Amino acid sequence: MYDEIKPDMVFICVPPDCHGEIEYETIRRGIHFFVEKPISLDIELSRDIATKVKEAGLITAAGFQCRYGTIIEPTLDFMKDNTIVLVEASRIGGIPDISWWANKASSGGMLVESTIHQLDAIRYLFDEPEMVYSLSTKGFVEREDYDVEDLTTTLIKFRNGALGTISSGCYATEGASFDSKITFSAKDKRGVHKIIGSFEVFEKEKAPAEGEESYVIQGDGALSKKAGVTTWEQDGDAGLPCDRTFVEAVISGDASKIRSPYDDALKSLIFALSCNKSMETGQPVKIEY
Repeated sequence: MYDEIKPDMVFICVPPDCHGEIEYETIRRGIHFFVEKPISLDIELSRDIATKVKEAGLITAAGFQCRYGTIIEPTLDFMKDNTIVLVEASRIGGIPDISWWANKASSGGMLVESTIHQLDAIRYLFDEPEMVYSLSTKGFVEREDYDVEDLTTTLIKFRNGALGTISSGCYATEGASFDSKITFSAKDKRGVHKIIGSFEVFEKEKAPAEGEESYVIQGDGALSKKAGVTTWEQDGDAGLPCDRTFVEAVISGDASKIRSPYDDALKSLIFALSCNKSMETGQPVKIEY
């Protein structure tokens, strides 16, 4: 295909266990590439690919589109203005109707294949993890040809001293089962980030100043305030700017606006696979980038 089309750039979107030869051939030909997350299920493989990408001087991007959402900036502002002590995150859902997803050897399990979006968002918005300790459970999902965990919960120690937890489950049959979100807790307020959804800041309610409205909607409703809660709503699709930023970077030769190049996506993979390693060994795992 490469011989026939001679592309300037490619999008590599294959199951997690199929990475490797595709990337090596793409690098050998000097083709810039975008890769879907997770970028593989093998840390050493991805380390080697990252090294070869750097040596070849290629422009790369990974499919962490949540970094491009319109709610990212207000969340980053909240982080800058507050000291976060606790992070609590969750992603609870069902089993996608994809043949390879329910096979852990192919998908890596829900934490690696899906909840890696939350892990990546925590890294981008807050801090790098230093150590993880994960537990898992099975027996709540009745299904053939299925060997991933029904639920995992991970304790995270961050480099800045804060602690966090993240739960990832595919046992739910309805959205009412649980609320998927990331809560950043400061001393006097909290920020609740729902990836590609909304960002809310909860704080002590202040009496409105004389002549000030207690409920405010700004512009098209993307920002609203009421009773101690300020809400920013996601505007549009985050996937499109994620893809477009990569394409424009290749055209211009300027990759500075890409928020998740391959070498950074590798860190999110290491984060996720370290959680899997902790589940397998029953021991805390130090994050080593």
